[in-house]
Amino acid sequence: MRRSEKEERLTRWQRLQLNLLWGFSCGFSHLPRWVRFHLVQPLIFAALMLIRYRRRVILVNLERSFPDKSAKELRRIMYDNYRTLAEVIVDTISLAGVGADRREEFIRFRNLEEHIAQNKGRDWIVLASHYGCWEYFMLYGLFDPDSDFIGVYHPLRSPVFECFYNRLRDYAPNIAQVPMKECVRHYLRSKGGDRPQILGLIADQNPPLRPDSHWFRFLNQDTVFFDGGEKLALRFHIPVYFCHVARTGVGRYEVWFEQIYDGQSEVEENEITARYVQRLEAMITREPALWMWSHRRWKHQRHHQYVLR
Repeated sequence: MRRSEKEERLTRWQRLQLNLLWGFSCGFSHLPRWVRFHLVQPLIFAALMLIRYRRRVILVNLERSFPDKSAKELRRIMYDNYRTLAEVIVDTISLAGVGADRREEFIRFRNLEEHIAQNKGRDWIVLASHYGCWEYFMLYGLFDPDSDFIGVYHPLRSPVFECFYNRLRDYAPNIAQVPMKECVRHYLRSKGGDRPQILGLIADQNPPLRPDSHWFRFLNQDTVFFDGGEKLALRFHIPVYFCHVARTGVGRYEVWFEQIYDGQSEVEENEITARYVQRLEAMITREPALWMWSHRRWKHQRHHQYVLR
């Protein structure tokens, strides 16, 4: 569905809300960096601390993930995580109306030319995560204009914020936003053309539990992961890359890709997802405050699966 079709479904009041939100965001994105990150961000951080935003969820997730850390260490990670969340909010709003002229203000891709040359003419999949500002990842389309980037996402419940994020991510004509349920259908329509297709999936969310869901040991807990990336890779023989992320400064990140499947080799079932899980855990362990701990990641338990069988 095109952005305009979604917006046409909004009521007048919803369109007014959307336009006010978009106008504010566009103005905010052009404020000096010191205003956004040294005045506004501390205020958002203070507000998150004041309302104790999902404090219990964050602490429980951290306690279970890092049983060897002291209570003081866990609280420090929580406070740093609040700072990260405040920065991500500023990062996200700052993307309103961004084009190719401002792309390097936010993100840099390591070994970009080598990576593009390696995948010239080929489709590929990148498995990302809610680590750092995940909204930056779709900016890849601005760095590789000869490919089409398909950003797979979960639709939001609020139609106003759904349209807002669709506008926000509309960086260039070669970037498509596709709901997860339409991912395979969209790829089948697009594949085989003269432009390589890049499928970008954030794979660390909590998926629906199925009778055949596979469990991985992740951060000391039994965890279910989305396996759509693996299924697409095996079905269409597409290489898969893990998205490594490093924060290089306030509102700035460096990203690089590591191939975890070449698109041809025979692998055991769930092996590609397992490689993703291993690298994600290692990245989180190095700098845990950058991951989204406020997400109720472990709602599913093994005994829930037995009810489905």
